[in-house]
Amino acid sequence: MHDLVIFDCDGVLVDSEVISNQVVADNLARYGLTLSLHDCMALFVGGTMAAVRDKVIALGAAVPGDWVDEIYAETYARLKAGVPLVDGIPALLKALDAAAIPCCVASNGSPDKMRITLGQNGLWDRFSDAMFSAHVLGTAKPDPKMFQMAAARFGASSAVVIEDSHSGVSAAMRAGMRCLAYAPHGGGEKLADLGAEIFTDMSDVPALLGI
Repeated sequence: MHDLVIFDCDGVLVDSEVISNQVVADNLARYGLTLSLHDCMALFVGGTMAAVRDKVIALGAAVPGDWVDEIYAETYARLKAGVPLVDGIPALLKALDAAAIPCCVASNGSPDKMRITLGQNGLWDRFSDAMFSAHVLGTAKPDPKMFQMAAARFGASSAVVIEDSHSGVSAAMRAGMRCLAYAPHGGGEKLADLGAEIFTDMSDVPALLGI
């Protein structure tokens, strides 16, 4: 049995990816780059904002030097208006507790963002001491170090990662960890090609974990 579950945050615990990427699309339109929500999801999910900035500049957006701060402010404001938990997460966490399997969060997002998204859904207190952020650690997915640090903190020898992005699955594979990739709207083939096991509903996870 696995002795640690490592959750990504955005798109796995909280249904925030669509909101965040719509903010990016709306913002970039002001800087001469027209991208659809689908484009933004395909290009940016799982990346750091610094990496997103580099991509949009390469695509021709004339963004200012403080664009990362600007997009964070706009994103946080939109998320404060409300972001739901991913369907099935409360029941999954209850099942993990019943099986005495610890869990944590490892995200390329900032603690400030997770305080907003997890805080309004009652999960900040649960994960605030079991949270690994690229902004704090100075290492981001697809580098496996964040997952490795999480496993070391918990003394885990058989951690499983729950992800939804190319960078997250790549990090799990590089860490030598089993990865379950959440793809509720299809399109999981590329994640499967990286080595992830695809699932479409959080209610599937307990059986995949053998609990």
